[in-house]
Amino acid sequence: MVPAGFVRAHTQVRRPSLVPEVRLHVADDVVALWEAMEDGAGGAGEAPPFWAAAWPGGQALARAVLDDPGLVAGRAVLDLGSGSGLVAVAAVLAGARWVLASDVDPFSRTAIGVNAGLNGVAGISVTGDVLDREPPAVDVVLAGDVCYDREMTERVLPFLDRARARGCEVLVGDPGRPYLPHQRLEPVTALDVPETEGPGTRRTTVWRLP
Repeated sequence: MVPAGFVRAHTQVRRPSLVPEVRLHVADDVVALWEAMEDGAGGAGEAPPFWAAAWPGGQALARAVLDDPGLVAGRAVLDLGSGSGLVAVAAVLAGARWVLASDVDPFSRTAIGVNAGLNGVAGISVTGDVLDREPPAVDVVLAGDVCYDREMTERVLPFLDRARARGCEVLVGDPGRPYLPHQRLEPVTALDVPETEGPGTRRTTVWRLP
């Protein structure tokens, strides 16, 4: 278990550009954070600290549910590849009945709890990797930035298909990565999200799995 104090000590509190309603612990110096993770603090630090940034797909999903609370209000939600917990927090703020935030990284799982506390929200449960299991008993799956490479996409898509087959609504936030099968999806909304590193924006789409 990664100590919550590690997350607080090695990050700064910021408001994502597209989702100022939410505060997050993020890293201004990712390299220094990764080195600190490798030095101990509850884990080996083998994976990059994806949890310490507000990625564009997650920001777009969070904005979508806050702007259209009917997507999640009163419903049970899975935030797949939760990272910082941004989407999970936004879903609770939009009225979700309960959110299960899933991430493979133990640092992420601690950060989700820390960020939920920072925003004063309850109703978020945290779990590890769910991709090789049957989807949990939820009404909506929110998946931000999950198709970042071919290997991950090949694990994610069958899970999303199984969730859809069980009647879940499935929404995916993605900034145009080539691994996402856009031809299988329906666009819900598109937003220009400021880059996490450097100037400029990335056109980011929230997609629905029909």
